[in-house]
Amino acid sequence: MGSIVFQETRRHNSTVIPSVPEPSLPPNAYYDTAHGIAVRKYLRTYGLTPPRVESYEVQKKRCLAQLASKSTNIEKFLYLSTLRRNNVHLFYRLLIENFREITPLVYTPVVGEACQRWSEIYHQPEGMYLSYEDRGHLSAIVKHWPQTDVEISVVTDGSRILGLGDLGINGMGIPIGKLALYTGCAGIRPEATLPLTLDLGTSNKAFREDPLYMGSRRDKVTPQQEQEFLDELMAALKERWPDIVVQFEDFKNPFPSLERYQDTYTMFNDDIQGTGAVVLGGVKNAVERSGIHPRDHRAVFLGAGSAGVGVAKQIVEYFMKQGLTEDEARSCFWLVDTKGLVTSDRGDKLAEHKIYFSRTDNDGQQFKTLEEVVNHVKPTILMGLSTIGGAFTPAMLTNMAKWHSHPIIFPLSNPIANSECTFEDAIRCTDGHALFASGSPFQPYAFANSSGQTRTYYPGQGNNVYVFPSIGLGTILSKSIKVTQGMIYASGDALSKAPTRDEVERGLLYPDISRIRDVSVIVTRCVIRAAQEDNVDRLPQLRNMDDAALDSWIKSRMYDPYKEVQKLEAEVAELASAMRDNSRVLKTPEVKVEEKSAMKL
Repeated sequence: MGSIVFQETRRHNSTVIPSVPEPSLPPNAYYDTAHGIAVRKYLRTYGLTPPRVESYEVQKKRCLAQLASKSTNIEKFLYLSTLRRNNVHLFYRLLIENFREITPLVYTPVVGEACQRWSEIYHQPEGMYLSYEDRGHLSAIVKHWPQTDVEISVVTDGSRILGLGDLGINGMGIPIGKLALYTGCAGIRPEATLPLTLDLGTSNKAFREDPLYMGSRRDKVTPQQEQEFLDELMAALKERWPDIVVQFEDFKNPFPSLERYQDTYTMFNDDIQGTGAVVLGGVKNAVERSGIHPRDHRAVFLGAGSAGVGVAKQIVEYFMKQGLTEDEARSCFWLVDTKGLVTSDRGDKLAEHKIYFSRTDNDGQQFKTLEEVVNHVKPTILMGLSTIGGAFTPAMLTNMAKWHSHPIIFPLSNPIANSECTFEDAIRCTDGHALFASGSPFQPYAFANSSGQTRTYYPGQGNNVYVFPSIGLGTILSKSIKVTQGMIYASGDALSKAPTRDEVERGLLYPDISRIRDVSVIVTRCVIRAAQEDNVDRLPQLRNMDDAALDSWIKSRMYDPYKEVQKLEAEVAELASAMRDNSRVLKTPEVKVEEKSAMKL
């Protein structure tokens, strides 16, 4: 909610009198039942909501009861979507206060099912859709978006949604959910966000033939056509909002757009860079706890796509900062795709992004399966970004515990059904010694080890939500002209230092997710500092603040849904006071005129 803006004035003699301003709230903030009577009258909603002014505690009780009454996760997803649409501040109060419980319903894993059924469950407009048929007119269409101060947009073409394939425009659930987390975690104002889905066709034949599918009935456009469309889109977004940050999400091939735009627009790709940064944060802590120096680590990655390569490159940079050369760091990685170990002499044409990590020391031997690679490499780190549920077999996990005292096991695929192993499997098969983090949330697990000791183990979750909101907020607040690799690395490095002593003692590699707002402040500050080091910031006064002052400043700029009603109440009271003062000014000359007339009589 922005401050009240006086849109016009009247003059009486030399006194400027403000007229009653038009409300500057987003439409979904008008009907909050916590608004007092004066606010409702100001907003012209008096009589349009039940008369009782409610506390947040009453609102929360009703909402949580309604949420609990829904029998399926998709019903809960729809309920929360409607709440966000109708009462945005209440939605974010609930999300922040119940982050662990509500986030899975707003984003992964439930958003996966929502995207698969988007055209079936669609019930209200959210976000913007731009079709390939709109090319040549994107600038004009972008101007239809009602908010004038957009700071960040999440853009997808739906061609690779989670591990679910090409969902076309049904992928809109991803930008909407992602931006809800930008607001909930890092405090970017909800009205400053733009969910954007590009209808560039879909390779999903079932959707093209589905009468309910709401996208165009065409096959996916060519890479060249997509590039030309994206060129026009990026220019249109920057023309409307010159300082906008654009985050690309869930493109089948994300590398061309990142390489093409990262030096000319303020943009980043969360699949490559955000995933890499968040895993870096957990891996740094795991490597330190493993007791093995980086040069002696051997990492096997199942999955050599954008996320896998992005993660591996971030860890390469970390290893280099620990004293390894680039070649030494790169040699610590073995990447496995659908055809087996990625080698330079495998016989197939490797995708450009895989070449960097292709092995040349295999002496002509080809390893066709993950099991073969694991038995050959005897890895200290087993990383899963494959979307192949159960790919890390009990035998692999047991062997890793035989080879190393603290094996690092990161099954990062979403949703839970696609996780390469469960937390229980990792703990049970390693006798409780695994250093574990997953992409999907798992519950704590009570386990009795081979020594007869029973304890509760707590899973880490390498969720991108720890970094991408802060990358966005840090870029916005520093007014950076681009998102540098230094800023991306800084987010992961800051995350590694965020766990408290209690969290470390519980075995967590990441901070407790309930502290996400505090963690976001820390990560945002480090992103801003990195922008300053790379000389891409445009707010030089922040350079003069020490870290404590900068943290306080960041907090003051974060949207806080708890304060929105109070701020509006205060502004309306201030407006009423100003109008009373002006009314007294108007009456004074009139009294004097009457007195003079009476004296004449």
